Amino acid sequence: MIGRLRTFGAFWYDFVVGDDWRVAVAVVVALAVTAVVARTDSPAWWVMPVAVAVVLPWSLWRARRR
Repeated sequence: MIGRLRTFGAFWYDFVVGDDWRVAVAVVVALAVTAVVARTDSPAWWVMPVAVAVVLPWSLWRARRR
């Protein structure tokens, strides 16, 4: 039973975090910022495209350096 739980947890960790934990943290932060902006009168649709425009080149730059 514990082995199955460990395997299940390892799958979700690998699925969510993947190769770079920094990108996963950036996505969580972007979702949190989207939630905060959505509670105001301002539109929140722009937060995730901006996050992608920042995080994707940053991630590719880091991968290229390796």
